[in-house]
Amino acid sequence: MARIALIGAGPSGIAVMRAFQSAAQKGEDIPEIICFEKQDDWGGLWNYTWRTGLDEHGEPVHCSMYRYLWSNGPKECLEFADYTFEEHFGKPIASFPPREVLWDYIKGRVKKTVVRDWIKFETAVRDVSYSDDSGMFTVKVHDIANDHTYSDEFDYVIHASGHFSTPHVPFFEGLDRFSGRVLHAHDFRDAMEFKGKNVMVVGASYSAEDIGSQCWKYGCKTVTVCYRTDPIGWKWPSNWEEKPLLQKVDGYTCHFADGTTKDIDVIILCTGYLHHTPWLPDNMRVSGANLLWKDGVYKGVAWIDNPKFFYVGVQDQFFTFNMFDAQAWYVRDIIMGKIKLPSVEEMKADDKKWSDRNAALEGAEQQIYYQGDYVKQLIEATDYPTFDIDGVCKTFVQWEHDKAHDIMTFRNNSHQSLMTGTQSPPHHTPWKDAMDDSMEDYLRI
Repeated sequence: MARIALIGAGPSGIAVMRAFQSAAQKGEDIPEIICFEKQDDWGGLWNYTWRTGLDEHGEPVHCSMYRYLWSNGPKECLEFADYTFEEHFGKPIASFPPREVLWDYIKGRVKKTVVRDWIKFETAVRDVSYSDDSGMFTVKVHDIANDHTYSDEFDYVIHASGHFSTPHVPFFEGLDRFSGRVLHAHDFRDAMEFKGKNVMVVGASYSAEDIGSQCWKYGCKTVTVCYRTDPIGWKWPSNWEEKPLLQKVDGYTCHFADGTTKDIDVIILCTGYLHHTPWLPDNMRVSGANLLWKDGVYKGVAWIDNPKFFYVGVQDQFFTFNMFDAQAWYVRDIIMGKIKLPSVEEMKADDKKWSDRNAALEGAEQQIYYQGDYVKQLIEATDYPTFDIDGVCKTFVQWEHDKAHDIMTFRNNSHQSLMTGTQSPPHHTPWKDAMDDSMEDYLRI
């Protein structure tokens, strides 16, 4: 029997386990799967912890989630095709759930299956190597709880540990002598900490707009958004402003590229994350910017230089949970011999086609439909349930328009499920007034 090492039990890793479990339910013989998960529970980033920096074992904290985080995209765009929100919660729910609700949903379709038995929790992968002679991988892991290191051999390795946990931290002149608080978005936990403060978020993407919005919602004095290339450009509340890139810091005073200054109490670096996988050999690592297409990965999953090694969830994302499913089903079918990989030359040509198309994209709408086309081609090759991917893209585009109309009210809108056709009900409380992010409060009528 073939053996698979699966790295990570977050949404991508759970998707892989679900794909194989689905095949087993149909009576198919599946490989042995051993999943290594550094945390003590599954869910990846959605498994919230109050800890920052290092965890109780001295391991880097994986979680980049914070209290009061609500989905910043419609749940209808990430819904599983084989397990709907209505099936999980027993009723339609509003379109923008808080973190705890989504974590419960992710776990819901697998928690009553055998797949949890495949996971070795509190076990970190330390090294992966491949032998051309044997055609096998050696995976060295650390049983953290028992402080025991050991190695095992596998026919395949699937890397599904995500890439939003190692922060990219730039330096600005004087930052080391800043009189206020400096932190990266990875270590942001509670917006209440900054009530009454002048907050600056450095960055012009989703983390910046959402963390800034959290701070505004929970009572900060002002929000300054500092951008490198272009402003975000939303219609911000009256106590927000956008500034070109920070140049230097002197005490509390921040100097910007347009020659203006502003006194700031808190600098939050919303400057993205690194592809950081030191446990992988150099010739199996992706690197560089977080893009919708990562070169060298056939169909976004199979490492061309060694197609027994796979990535799930390695690219930047509009689509998330259902894209991870599409990738997981595709990887499963390669391993089980249902999909035959073409020659290296053909894989490289296909990789270049998608890479070139990605490089030519202009604006969010083109990016959304590009990723929708990518998900379509994966689903068409497997038995994953098909769904209205164009409808998902249209919902994403409407979401972008809603944010442009009012960045502080887009979460009050409702969308239609592309799986069931049900229109989601509005939430009982407008987002800016909903201070309780618990699942209990969210689901109450």
